[in-house]
Amino acid sequence: MILEFSVGQEGLAVEDVLKQNGVSRRLILKLKREPMGICVNGNHARTIDKVSVGDVVSISHSDTKTLEGNESLCVPIIYEDEYFIIFDKPGNMPVHPSIKHQGDTLGNYFSYLHPSLTSRPVNRLDRDTSGLCCVAKDAYSAKKLQYNIHKRYSAVVCGRITEASSVDLPIAREKDSIIKRCIRQDGQEAKTLYTPIKTNDRYTLLELTLITGRTHQIRVHMSAVGYPLAGDDMYGGDCTDIHRQALHCSHLSVKHPVTDEQMEFDSPLPEDISSLIY
Repeated sequence: MILEFSVGQEGLAVEDVLKQNGVSRRLILKLKREPMGICVNGNHARTIDKVSVGDVVSISHSDTKTLEGNESLCVPIIYEDEYFIIFDKPGNMPVHPSIKHQGDTLGNYFSYLHPSLTSRPVNRLDRDTSGLCCVAKDAYSAKKLQYNIHKRYSAVVCGRITEASSVDLPIAREKDSIIKRCIRQDGQEAKTLYTPIKTNDRYTLLELTLITGRTHQIRVHMSAVGYPLAGDDMYGGDCTDIHRQALHCSHLSVKHPVTDEQMEFDSPLPEDISSLIY
């Protein structure tokens, strides 16, 4: 990874320029340990060195591979450049490896595509949640994208909803469980906005926006107000017609980490979810 930043102000130190451009303290420390990690006008520089208007501060960071690649996997790519990839992740694929999933994750597919890079998911989806997942190719892009990405979800819930509303209930970890969440007054603040798109005699298709980003937030909130997601056996959803939670990340709005271009990405509902309502 090589990035360049033009200096537009007198009297700054190299470290000031890097911080102004979103380079994290952790990455700066790593760059300082590399022979040519930080340069000014092509020459090695220290973080305390002063720069002038028109100087170019560059960083060069070598990444390390952390996962084995798996060429047997196949995940559609919506967009890719040298800084990040937008995948359209299928349901039933974990983003990260776990005890039960070694080699069959989105991270393993990323490592197959880019053997020398580390997978850095920016928006993490549950294993059974499908849809758009942004993976950064370097630490700098990951940090910039983390604060400049906005998500919209589609979900099919059990029951009929005819008016838009919101759920504002605190979410906490269920006692004696490392996975399940619940509504509890001592939990973290959580707010979800939802709008009905289409309904039939059993289900409603919703468009949802998270004001906060808690684990299982949509699943917990919709269950709490009496409309659990179809297929969500953990939170009371009917599994007759689908065997995973009917949840899909359908839209990402991303500010490019280098060009600052605002980019929009969409993913249609997969067939197992759309068949519930159409």
